[in-house]
Amino acid sequence: MARDVLSLGQVRIHSGSATREEAMKEAADILEAAGAVTSAYFDAMQQREETVSTYMGNELAIPHGTNETKHTILGSALSVVRYDGGVDWGGEPVTFVVGIAGKGDEHLEILSQIAILFSDEDEVENLKRAESPEELYSLVAAAGV
Repeated sequence: MARDVLSLGQVRIHSGSATREEAMKEAADILEAAGAVTSAYFDAMQQREETVSTYMGNELAIPHGTNETKHTILGSALSVVRYDGGVDWGGEPVTFVVGIAGKGDEHLEILSQIAILFSDEDEVENLKRAESPEELYSLVAAAGV
């Protein structure tokens, strides 16, 4: 699936930290640059976050829009950003922010693959040790995401 929804240009590593809003904005900007969403998708992500936190545990947050804002999605794509300085996600520590845009019901399969990858603490440690976006991309792609 990675070849379809994730490219190297959609994977980033930052040595510093970010606020939750900054991290969501970067995720939305990457998805917009990939042609997967309109500029309104950031607002959709914020609406989702106001309803329910997208923090998933194991240092992962998966910001995405609401069902009511599906019209802002043009295609399916992911963004993967690692913040080595961390992100305070409503009081929870986050290292990985995986932005998701899924056309139709494709987001369900994407979410499932992400959940499987991040449920394995050894895999999360491997992702944290990746030294470049290329290495991080390869690890995520190898997991079938």
